[in-house]
Amino acid sequence: MIVEKPFSQACENNKKPILDVLKRVFYKSCEVVEIGSGTGQHAVYFAKNLPRLTWQPTDQSIYLGGISLWVDEADLCNVKPPLRLDVREEDWPIDKIEALFTANTLHIMSWESVELFYQRLGRYLLPGAKFCSYGPFNINGQYTSESNASFDQWLKQRDPLSGIRDLEALVALGEAEGLSLKDNIMLPANNRLLVWEK
Repeated sequence: MIVEKPFSQACENNKKPILDVLKRVFYKSCEVVEIGSGTGQHAVYFAKNLPRLTWQPTDQSIYLGGISLWVDEADLCNVKPPLRLDVREEDWPIDKIEALFTANTLHIMSWESVELFYQRLGRYLLPGAKFCSYGPFNINGQYTSESNASFDQWLKQRDPLSGIRDLEALVALGEAEGLSLKDNIMLPANNRLLVWEK
């Protein structure tokens, strides 16, 4: 089966503002694990612009072929081949994690999967590990923009178990696993980058 190289315009739009934050947050890290690498665009862009870091893309099986096309074409020595990883599974194909990044995943997962994801973070993140999560989030149970409200409606029509997550609920999940929210950075297009520390 021929796999076409995937492309996301959203990844192109948001990569520079995210990179500016990652440069600051991951400045002491050596390897970053990315959960839900999607097309693979973020992996190769961030690895190219953060050459001191090793980047480990991961995703579910159906996306690995497309990610590999981006990784192979970029031919960067600091990007590893993508690994199959399902956050719901008890055992991840990685040992302890010192830095973790995910973009536009929490609103795609069911809430049960989000809870399992945070439980796994409690298990796999090393003390002092940094975790960055990018995407739209509700504040105090309220949408932060009309576009986010429309996006949430679209998500739930597509999958009733998905939806924009409330920041306060995520903070509670994080605290239960020893994660503290250190920063909440507003980025373009009504998205935020949440910075956590184990």
